[in-house]
Amino acid sequence: MGFTGEVVRRFGDVSAAEDAVQEALLAAAVQWPADGVPENPRGWLIHVAARRMTDHIRSELARRRRETAVVMQTPADLQVAPSPDDERAETQDDTLILLFMCCHPTLTRPSAIALTLRAVGGLTTAEIANAFLVPEATMAQRISRAKARIKTSGVPFRMPTDRERTERLGAVLHVLYLIFNEGYASSIGATLQRGDLSYEAIRLTRAVHHLLPEDGEVAGLLALMLLTDARRMARTGPDGELVPLTEQDRTRWDHTVIAEGVDLITRTLSRGSVGSYQLQATIAAVHDEAARAEVTDWPQILALYSLLKRMSANPMVTLNHAIAAAMVDGPIAGLKLLEPLDRHEQMAGHYRLDAVRGHLLEMAGDREGATSGIAQQPAERRALRSGII
Repeated sequence: MGFTGEVVRRFGDVSAAEDAVQEALLAAAVQWPADGVPENPRGWLIHVAARRMTDHIRSELARRRRETAVVMQTPADLQVAPSPDDERAETQDDTLILLFMCCHPTLTRPSAIALTLRAVGGLTTAEIANAFLVPEATMAQRISRAKARIKTSGVPFRMPTDRERTERLGAVLHVLYLIFNEGYASSIGATLQRGDLSYEAIRLTRAVHHLLPEDGEVAGLLALMLLTDARRMARTGPDGELVPLTEQDRTRWDHTVIAEGVDLITRTLSRGSVGSYQLQATIAAVHDEAARAEVTDWPQILALYSLLKRMSANPMVTLNHAIAAAMVDGPIAGLKLLEPLDRHEQMAGHYRLDAVRGHLLEMAGDREGATSGIAQQPAERRALRSGII
């Protein structure tokens, strides 16, 4: 993902740079098996993508020159394209710069997040659509419109100022959260986890935390990622099957990472104002600090989800709140909390809602009801198998 940011930084066109990178990857797929992998694969890809961009820019300039000549009836001077060898000194992470740049002021927040997930996170349109609970075609149109709006806005595509960076921070954190989630529990295809996405999300969140060490929500998001990713090795069994949280071998959790996450969220909470990422990290810490599933402090988790639900109208929060209520007050209480989601435009009939309802029905002893809505897609089957993950 990192070299896409470098190509964008040099040429300033997200859409064309993304196409150039894809062409470079295709070229590598054809040439490397025959010629061997180059000594510096990343440098090779950047060089090929930059060459594609240069060709694209020259073609565009030639087209504009011809159009101008027709209109003005005089030759137009050909501008010089940026050189791919222009290695400007840059100490900041290119991907981090691209992350803030994509949260463009001319875009609505949902469009900015979708575009950034595509350009920075490398997520497919289908994966992004799943994250937003909308059809893939709808998301494809949203991303295309976002690219076009940036291109025609006239607003410089550059690293934002400190004030602009603060204004865009919420969208940036949301993007990182969604990238991490897609890596931790992949929604598309047969692969359960995509470590590359999770690791990149953690790396970039660390970089944002380094930039803004006093921001509680940045620290909260980083703690949440660490406390969640610490369980990665225990989430799958010998045959790759998903292991629910309540059944995981907790000796396989990374307790060094857990200690780092707990320390981070503890220091963050002491600063005063608490946001949604901090609450989610605190919930993850309660799970991680339980030596056995049966000693999990579910009343505390329920209280934290009640706070989070008042802070956010996210239907996923409602799902988890229902699970926590079932663990404290019984499955019937949890099932009752799910009822409003049946009238929710995006959640009604969604496999995640079916998964949680099936889990609670099974807890209540209704196995027939729990299995009546078995889904057919891999992601849906995983969700139904996982129960509480």
